[in-house]
Amino acid sequence: MKGYYLDAHPQANVAGEHFAVLNMPRLKRDRCPETNVVLVESKEQAILEAQGQKNLHAAKVIGPARSSEGFNLFYILEVYE
Repeated sequence: MKGYYLDAHPQANVAGEHFAVLNMPRLKRDRCPETNVVLVESKEQAILEAQGQKNLHAAKVIGPARSSEGFNLFYILEVYE
């Protein structure tokens, strides 16, 4: 992933790619807090759960990663609309 180094050690398995439903009014940033992310099993499930719902977005994310402020964040790789 360009510009982000999420693992504390090359052999650590801290962050992984996941499909998710994001609860966010706007997707203006490339990351979101852990409290706004619901991980799901597949891309299709994420799309179905977000479909027609206000402020919900199906996405592929990587994380969680600890921010400098101490929050866990997920970085948005792709959004499915």
